Amino acid sequence: MPNESKQIHVIGIDTSSAESFFEANKNPIFKAERITGPRRILDSFKNWLKNKNIKNTHFEFISTDKLTGFIDLLKKEEKKTIVFSGGDPLWFGIGRLLIQNFPLSKLYFEPAATSFQLAFSRLGKPWQNTKWISLHGRDQLPFEKAIKKLPSSLVVLPDSNRGGSKEVYQLLHSIGLQGKYEFWTFERLGYQNERIKKINSIEDFPTDIDPLHLVILIEKIEPLIEAKDLPLFGIEDSVFLQHSDCPGLMTKREVRVQILAELNLPKQGVIWDIGSGVGSIGLEALRISPNLKLVSIDKRVGSKNIIEENASRTGVSPSLIIEDEVLKILKEKKIIHSLSTPDRVIIGGGGSNSHLIVEEVLKQIKSACILVIPLISLKSISKLESILKPKVDKLSISQHQSYRGISIGEDIRLSPLNPVFILKGEIQ
Repeated sequence: MPNESKQIHVIGIDTSSAESFFEANKNPIFKAERITGPRRILDSFKNWLKNKNIKNTHFEFISTDKLTGFIDLLKKEEKKTIVFSGGDPLWFGIGRLLIQNFPLSKLYFEPAATSFQLAFSRLGKPWQNTKWISLHGRDQLPFEKAIKKLPSSLVVLPDSNRGGSKEVYQLLHSIGLQGKYEFWTFERLGYQNERIKKINSIEDFPTDIDPLHLVILIEKIEPLIEAKDLPLFGIEDSVFLQHSDCPGLMTKREVRVQILAELNLPKQGVIWDIGSGVGSIGLEALRISPNLKLVSIDKRVGSKNIIEENASRTGVSPSLIIEDEVLKILKEKKIIHSLSTPDRVIIGGGGSNSHLIVEEVLKQIKSACILVIPLISLKSISKLESILKPKVDKLSISQHQSYRGISIGEDIRLSPLNPVFILKGEIQ
């Protein structure tokens, strides 16, 4: 039951059942002196009064569509006030503004279903694992961060002043994840003229899309691209299965292409991919040189299963996948014997142990070999250089910085990827 001692009673309304709501709550409503809310809800309330033939009401009506001056009006004269709000007033609603301006002793909140709860009910899908983000008055970086975590579903509250759902659609495409998600728009949820639309192309957008709308991205469950249809190398990041607890933690496409170039892959031989992560570099190396023998080593729990799955997706077969600490593997002679002397070595993900791993790898090299070490930290470079210089015939370092285009309305900005340093050692 509502607390009638409170001055301001904030009521969330599921607009699909507004009239039945007014009927069920007419007693507390008629005790109010002032009725406020969005114009669409006030109109529904006035229509209900008219249909019920209720006349000579004492209400003062105030629209909240323009919040400028609204709080001042409430403060100017204390009256028993009803504030109608669509959905939950404390979820991107008027509740936050009221809390900032009135003590809680004067406020009572009564929420209804949020717009995104209504949206999922229309789709008939559970939403307990859904993530959400608002773009209202914010830049696009929060969206980029949220979608790069590859959520199973993401609710986006778009900013209609920046193109609304079209801005979201363009962002998704610029990040390269358009093939991973279904794109749904929901307009005027709960009203008789609500519109729900699945968007498959930019041409699908209604020309009259309502400012009152939201977007839901839902992960597609579709057959994967067959290996034969993938490029030889430079495969899109989204093709690879990634660790669910750290999505996006993989060597990005632009850097992979450069590392593969630095490796100067032979037609035959053995390649070690140490700290292989999801296996992307070594697996693409096999696509370029199918007769290579690939040994992938990574310590993260579950990495073996992920690399096996990515091998299946890319249509290649590593010779050996080891899920264990790299230093432990390199020091166990029986295992090393089965790995064969490498002709190419990639060393990634070593962190503070990188120099120890490089030292152990150098002990195993018996013939001509190329080592490629991608680094994201400058601090590691000098230490690794001092280890490599006495052992290699040629040592080089390069920095690589890539940018990806991100749409901003009708324009494009460049979003930087993390810079990567590539240390390359050649043994003749």
